[in-house]
Amino acid sequence: MAGAALAATSGCTVPVDAVAGISVTGDGHLLGVMAVCGHRIDGATLYVDGGDVNKTATVASWTADRSLGPGLTTWTLDSPAAGWTATSSPAHLSAQATYVFYGWTEDHSWSSREVSFTLADRDRLTPGRVRYDSVQDNGDDQEITVSIAEFTSRACRNP
Repeated sequence: MAGAALAATSGCTVPVDAVAGISVTGDGHLLGVMAVCGHRIDGATLYVDGGDVNKTATVASWTADRSLGPGLTTWTLDSPAAGWTATSSPAHLSAQATYVFYGWTEDHSWSSREVSFTLADRDRLTPGRVRYDSVQDNGDDQEITVSIAEFTSRACRNP
């Protein structure tokens, strides 16, 4: 019976092998940041966090023309970006909402650690800084903001 419970719960999540973050460009455009650790990511989604799976709403989604392999990729989220197909543009974000940004694969084989943010969080970002969800030494998750260089060196240590 314990094996059946384990099988039922272990198949519910997609393995994490990337870390999503957000940043801004010099002219204030929202920037998606993705550190792929070892496999691939095919796209990303931005949604409103409703606190309940049934209350989430997708704001926009992007599919890469080619899967993202290991390494760092950035792209503008609110305007057309070369190498990406977008379902819509997140041009009208609400100050009252909390947003979640994450990466995925089309076959559900891999995903990224997500990052949550509000417009106030976005407005505190400066070019060259990345907000992401970091796993702390005690195992807790914490949204932190670091330089792109630090994000690149730290993100895949514990995706």
